[in-house]
Amino acid sequence: MAAKVLVVDDDRTLQTLLRLELTGEGFEVITASDGPEALQLAIEAAPDVVVLDVVMPGLTGMEVLERLRATSQTATTPVILLTGRPLEATERLALQRGADHYMTKPFEIETLVARIHAAVSRTGSARDVSPLTGLPGNSSIERELEVRLQAEKPFALIHADIDNFKALNDHYGFKRGDEVIRFCSRALLRAAVDSGAADCFVGHVGGDDFVVLLGPSDIEDFCKTALTLYDDGILDFYDPDDAIVGGIDVEDRTGTMRHFPISTLSMGIATNAHRSLEGPGHASAIAAEMKHFAKRQTGSNFQVDRRVD
Repeated sequence: MAAKVLVVDDDRTLQTLLRLELTGEGFEVITASDGPEALQLAIEAAPDVVVLDVVMPGLTGMEVLERLRATSQTATTPVILLTGRPLEATERLALQRGADHYMTKPFEIETLVARIHAAVSRTGSARDVSPLTGLPGNSSIERELEVRLQAEKPFALIHADIDNFKALNDHYGFKRGDEVIRFCSRALLRAAVDSGAADCFVGHVGGDDFVVLLGPSDIEDFCKTALTLYDDGILDFYDPDDAIVGGIDVEDRTGTMRHFPISTLSMGIATNAHRSLEGPGHASAIAAEMKHFAKRQTGSNFQVDRRVD
């Protein structure tokens, strides 16, 4: 899979030049022209490297860098800053705030390409990500959960699961199934942005299982947004005739033909807002319990553990 580079610059000519050069080097390139767009794409597209201009409308490159470093999803993403103002103090500030490299315009394209290759090589083996979705994998999820437990601050753990996924995967094949998993990952990432959930972490456990970590006050807005995005888009992955009748007919494990409705999304939530969570296992067990309860309901929904100590 080609490494993904997010190029952020309001100079369209430079954007085009970098896209052509980096694409020729085998990278997948996405672009943004201002700070807010850059932050959104950094979360939704999960780039391997961000090439970021310092002077931009909306938010400066320094402000974008600070927000990238303060967000779990992008905290370790390599960032290469570009600037037309070669000031030593600016360079020191950039490195202090977490930039991996700092380059002054005009620069040699070959040098930038070399630094991007080095950043990808340095982080590629260390990054624990799902090859299917690009989201953090199990080790990263466990570390992030441990960090939040040790911080002893209120947080929520969401277990999200695609309903009727096996039937869909068996009926249409694994390629369609993979597309649905990627769609679900995009819906969760988009919900984090659209709901305004602060410090939201989205991870992919594997298969059709996902984990989300966020603040308790963001639970309702995030879940409602994610479920709406999922329900609005899932029909695109069904053949028209199946969408019209509301599902597919598939043999179950006993060989009996069963009708499986259009896939929905279920979420179970554990939170330490009103009860203590004794560790990662305890938190996950509660979230899984609530997810199973959610799956017994009709349609996409979420269930929050509201028990108190």
